[in-house]
Amino acid sequence: LVTGVQTCALPICIQKNIYDREKIIIRTSAVGIIANILLAAFKAVIGVFSNSIAVILDAVNNLSDALSSVITIVGTKLAAKAPDKKHPLGYGRIEYLTAMIVGGLVLYAGITSLTESIDKIVHPQTPDYSVTAFVIIAAAVFVKVLLGVYVKKTGEKVNSGSLVASGSDALSDAVLSVSVLASALIFRFWGVALEAYVGLIIAVIIIKSGIEIMIDTLDEILGKRTDRELALEIKKTVCEDPDVQGAFDLYLYNYGPDQNYGSVHVEVDDKMTAKEIDAMDRRIQLNVYAKHGVILTGIGLYSINSCDDEAGRMRRKVMETVMAHDYSMQFHGFYVDFEKKKMTFDVVLSFECNKDSAVEEIVREIKALYPEYEIFAQPDIDITE
Repeated sequence: LVTGVQTCALPICIQKNIYDREKIIIRTSAVGIIANILLAAFKAVIGVFSNSIAVILDAVNNLSDALSSVITIVGTKLAAKAPDKKHPLGYGRIEYLTAMIVGGLVLYAGITSLTESIDKIVHPQTPDYSVTAFVIIAAAVFVKVLLGVYVKKTGEKVNSGSLVASGSDALSDAVLSVSVLASALIFRFWGVALEAYVGLIIAVIIIKSGIEIMIDTLDEILGKRTDRELALEIKKTVCEDPDVQGAFDLYLYNYGPDQNYGSVHVEVDDKMTAKEIDAMDRRIQLNVYAKHGVILTGIGLYSINSCDDEAGRMRRKVMETVMAHDYSMQFHGFYVDFEKKKMTFDVVLSFECNKDSAVEEIVREIKALYPEYEIFAQPDIDITE
């Protein structure tokens, strides 16, 4: 039995939260664009006049960061479009596509930097740093640290993968700028030119950052395992309802940052009426949304034998048999119909086992214990904790 309300449009309160989140992301991205363009301009001038490939590549990296912020703004605006008939759950997942584009841009900048650095190693040129160059590079490091911390914290606050990626990238850039400054100081005092090799290191780090951004975003698009703490907290909230005896099979569906829908199964007394079940459903949905911002679109029911010692003994015996296998992760939803001689239960199986073979083995063992009963074992996926 599955109950619940199918939600086709976001509640007004959620839409307001999305609007506020959009404004924060756009404002933060705008700050990043301005800061990165100014840094790129200063570094480009220094790089050209000092003949330093490391400084020039650092400037190019700042330009790619500015472009990434522009793409973040465009993606956020598109993702905030109101749900319509074609996309009833909104356009939130567009943010994941824009984050993928940002990762691609970072990767492209890294590959370009790599080829330029290799060329400078093969055909070296002598740099010439001025005091002004040292001051501007040092100031750029300070600005990048402040910008990185600000953007990353804001991204974590509003759950924006693009902002978090941009903030982390800015902090990495600060480290890279320190290496550029160090190479400049080494050349100034000891006459050893390391710019091309520092540029090579910068390129490798940029490439690594781009790949990581793309992999993280791809995980979101494919659908990754729900955060363990969130899953446990939601189940805890569900179990706080006085009529719930257990919460299982929690599925969460993400339609963009902070747009989470889900379903869950609960164990209840087999004597509950439809009126009581309806009231319980509504309480659970309201509590889960209030505490976790997750809209439960469906609540499935497992009926529990009430006030029956024989059913309790059978449940314990069956559970011991099922959980004796290494591939059995969890046992729940047990119910026995004494009149029709039917026994049903669910078992969560590990991904390492062959599901069909495992179910056949479990049914065979339970059938040996209770030959007069029909055994219905439902395999579940190990999707959340």
